[in-house]
Amino acid sequence: MAVELCLLLLLLCGSTVSEVQPLHKPPPGTLDFGFVPAKTYDTNAYHEPGPIGILFRLVHSFLYLVQPNSFPQDLIKKLTQQKFGNVQGDYQKPENVVLTLQAIYYEIGFIVPAALGLLFVLLLPLVGLCFCMCRCCDNCGGEMHQRQKKNADCRRGCFATFLFVASLIISIGVLCAYAANQHLTSQVRGAKNLVHSNFKDLRIFLNNTPGQIDYLVSQYNTTKNKALSDLNNVGPLLGSRVQERFAKEVRPALDAALTMAGAIRETKEALENVSVSVEVLQEGTERLHSNLTNVKIHLSNTLSDSACSAAQAASTCNIIRNSLNQLNINANFSGLPGVSTQVAKVNDVLKIDLSSLVQKGYAAFNDTPDLVLNQTRNILSDIKNLLDFIGSNITSFTKMLPVQKVLADLTIYLTQSEAYVQDYFPVVEQYDFYRWLGCLILCCMVILILVFYYLGLLCGTCGYDKHASPTTRGCISNTGGNFLMAGVGFSFLFSWVLMIIVVITFVTGGNVEKLVCEPFEDRTLFKVLDTPYLLNRHWRNYLSAIVLKNPDINLTFEKVYSDCKENKGIYTTLHLENLFNINEFLNISMYTEDVSLKIEHINVNLSNIVLLDEIGKRNLLDFSSSGIDGINFAAYLTEINKSVTKVDLLSFANDLEARADQLPKGALENALKGHANSIRMIHNQQVVPLEQAMSTLNQSIRLLQRTSSEFMVKVRNVLSAVDAAQFLISNDASLVIIQETKKYMDMIIGYFEQYVEWVKESITMEVAACKPIANVIDTAVDIFLCSYVIDSVNTFWFGLGGCSIFLIPAIICAIKLSKYYRRMDTEDVYDDVETIPMKNMENGNNGYHKEHLYGIHNPVMTR
Repeated sequence: MAVELCLLLLLLCGSTVSEVQPLHKPPPGTLDFGFVPAKTYDTNAYHEPGPIGILFRLVHSFLYLVQPNSFPQDLIKKLTQQKFGNVQGDYQKPENVVLTLQAIYYEIGFIVPAALGLLFVLLLPLVGLCFCMCRCCDNCGGEMHQRQKKNADCRRGCFATFLFVASLIISIGVLCAYAANQHLTSQVRGAKNLVHSNFKDLRIFLNNTPGQIDYLVSQYNTTKNKALSDLNNVGPLLGSRVQERFAKEVRPALDAALTMAGAIRETKEALENVSVSVEVLQEGTERLHSNLTNVKIHLSNTLSDSACSAAQAASTCNIIRNSLNQLNINANFSGLPGVSTQVAKVNDVLKIDLSSLVQKGYAAFNDTPDLVLNQTRNILSDIKNLLDFIGSNITSFTKMLPVQKVLADLTIYLTQSEAYVQDYFPVVEQYDFYRWLGCLILCCMVILILVFYYLGLLCGTCGYDKHASPTTRGCISNTGGNFLMAGVGFSFLFSWVLMIIVVITFVTGGNVEKLVCEPFEDRTLFKVLDTPYLLNRHWRNYLSAIVLKNPDINLTFEKVYSDCKENKGIYTTLHLENLFNINEFLNISMYTEDVSLKIEHINVNLSNIVLLDEIGKRNLLDFSSSGIDGINFAAYLTEINKSVTKVDLLSFANDLEARADQLPKGALENALKGHANSIRMIHNQQVVPLEQAMSTLNQSIRLLQRTSSEFMVKVRNVLSAVDAAQFLISNDASLVIIQETKKYMDMIIGYFEQYVEWVKESITMEVAACKPIANVIDTAVDIFLCSYVIDSVNTFWFGLGGCSIFLIPAIICAIKLSKYYRRMDTEDVYDDVETIPMKNMENGNNGYHKEHLYGIHNPVMTR
């Protein structure tokens, strides 16, 4: 029941996405749907063991040496798929024999150490029993007699050193085992918080999902509001697009017409400048001619004076008299033709304000957005109603989903599961206490042995007197030897028990590490589970058969775990689209078709737009026939290019004044200088204004000459451009409006496609993100089983196994060393070996005497 409820919730989580692919290109504007509300999960599915991690890595390295083979995927698949019957012949089939041999070959790294361990378990108690019986018969070192040898001190030191090193190694091993035991207990006690954290995350997962679904549904309003905003701005949007399409033709045509209107005004100004300048020049030249004639007459009269007859002035006067002919006008403007006819015609053209007519064309064209808005009001109202209808359908559909009921059922199941775990967790802690106590007893066994060895070494080393004979050794030394033998005895008693525990935990923990933990870490284990027909001979994909009721769907454990690890949405992770067809929920195709039909009915009429009416066109034609091109520009330019006078009056005046200075001082000189000043005054008052008038005439006439030849062509081009633009608006407007309406429709529909794409992406990555499910798996397998239990168990047998192995050299060294510490019953008595060599042969037994033969008793024993 719980599984069905969970699947129903997952379906609901996934029921907000559509499989419909967008039919249009995405719109240029991107909608901001915000972030799907998400909660932060408390569980951190990662375990850092701390300092004991060094031991864990050491054990992993040792296991790699023991079992360097990679994870046997194919072997496990074949073994799982192979059916071993109860008939004896099934095991003798060739394929089964091969599989068995392959399994043995893979496990050889565990089999050999386990076999050696079992041999240890069998032989060591038997050896201890035989050793005990042998010593009871005064053999195997049981006789309390020690032979005296020259290297006895060296041997004693070596045995003591070896025993100390072995004891030290055993001490390190028991510390490792004790640390692993304590670590496992502390982690089991702390696992309660980890379990509670996982349940809390699952509860958050359930409680947060409805809010995420509501958020996805509510964001339809963002799409609708954006669409409504664009619909309300259909004038600026659609109208501006239509306007921009025509603007490429219309604006240049109107700009040219407006430029031509400015050219007409410039032409009028130029004609008026020509007319005024010609009048000024004609009047000015006549007045200048009269004044220059008067100056010549007065100069001639002055030069007729008797003073010019003098020898000193005659030549100078003659030169001045000969230059009087230069005082005359050069340009004659009286014969230039007038431009009054052209001025009159241009004034008639300007009676009509062409610029105003062009501005009206601009205004009519710029009113296109408002025109579009006014002509689409009814259709836009229908589209808005349709959008409201779509939103109400989405809301009503989500209300039909029994989300709250499913959540309530799942929450109850989750609460019951959590209560079950909390109720049985004390039982787990109690059994863990028993395990901890048993492991502690095993450690205490080793510690007891070590206590005897360390006390034996301490007492033996401190109480040993090298000057004392074996029969006269002190009590402390004798006690040390007894401690060593006690350690040996307990070693024989406990070692086989320790080795049994080591073998069992080694085989179990090592195989779990190699066959579960390591393949889980590199996800090889999931590949085995995903093998077709492995877990069920009738199902290709086991997980899809359980979840989706369809074994043919490619739903794998590895993919589900990987997606949940990446915190993807559970809808995509479990391929729930195969269970629930949600096309009808957000299948926008039927809605977009309705919207498209509504938008396609938009029909904008632009026939009322007139760029330039007939009056304006006639005005341009009248201007082109104003006769400006008939002006005799050559005659004007001929006179303009001439100077006003034949000679520069200033130069003439200066020259006259200079020649006057050559004359003798007197009335003649003063008279000539007076004439020079008169000439300068004429230049300043008459010639300079005439030159300015000639400059103005020159500019105006050249402007008219330059533009007159182009007027006809320009007017014709302007009229052609205006007519072409008007024809485009009148005849191609419907096609352009259809094209731009299609783009506008794509933009509106694109908002809905963005919404669907966002929903799909949110469902894939954010809605009902299944990170808690991956955390539960990681907590159960990676953290609790592998990091807490298996690493601790492996470290425990690693330390305890080292203790058991090094008990063997410790036993040997302790037995050998105890001879040098314990008080003997008899000892060797030597005669002078160098002076009486035959005495040794008489005594026999390599030169020592029996105590009862020579009567040398142990003084301590006879007291």
